[in-house]
Amino acid sequence: MSHRLELVERADPVWDRLRREAVAAAQSEPRLASMLHSVILSHRDLSGALSFQLARKLSDEELGPMALREICDAAYKDRPEIVASAARDLEAVVARDPATDGVLQPFLYFKGYLALQAHRVAHLLWSQGRATLAYHFQSRVSELFQVDIHPAARIGSGVMLDHGTGIVIGETAQVGDDVSMLHGVTLGGTGAKGGDRHPKIGKGVLLGAGAKVLGNIRIGDHAKIASGSVVLKPVPDGCTAAGVPARLVNCPAGDAPALTMDHTLDERAYDFVI
Repeated sequence: MSHRLELVERADPVWDRLRREAVAAAQSEPRLASMLHSVILSHRDLSGALSFQLARKLSDEELGPMALREICDAAYKDRPEIVASAARDLEAVVARDPATDGVLQPFLYFKGYLALQAHRVAHLLWSQGRATLAYHFQSRVSELFQVDIHPAARIGSGVMLDHGTGIVIGETAQVGDDVSMLHGVTLGGTGAKGGDRHPKIGKGVLLGAGAKVLGNIRIGDHAKIASGSVVLKPVPDGCTAAGVPARLVNCPAGDAPALTMDHTLDERAYDFVI
């Protein structure tokens, strides 16, 4: 079995669940049945439904829905791992967000999820040298969802952008797998100088609401950044940073803060300096 086929098959259980939930929703809410059919039930797989959903959300006078679908379909055909990542992102939302108990709600309505999937296409366009089209995707996502991710930024899979509003991710930022990021997070630079100037976020990191991580610094695997913090220096693996400017609160932060979504702090350990 090829690697690409394995990636596609990873999305199948999520697609099956999405269809089941769409059928149940159409039966319980007949007024939404037509929408659910056109967005989900009329398609053969997750990639088809996802391209349709992004097209209906992002289309405008300059780029109509059919043109957008063609762009997304081509991206998914070229890079099936994008669809596998979209499936993992859905699973992440269900596992970490107590406000939802299924994949249908985030697929249809969660702007953090939709913004991330649009970015995945924009990032591919950027890597192909199609900067103008990639910027068009970024602009539409920013207008619609209040999530501003530069198309060059690299983002792993199993990522949750909770609520989404006000998230800003700069050009040279990197975000690892299984990261949870809440509204108002900024992964930014510290000046006008170009080059590699944005944060590198390790796997399994939890970034609390309103956290600002600035500069070309590394946030270690499974670290936690407390809400409202301003982080200007690297954070080691498994540590928590809190405050303005941020200080290390406790190490370790916990086994998997991004998965447990535990935002509490150990107030007995404000002794570390970074």
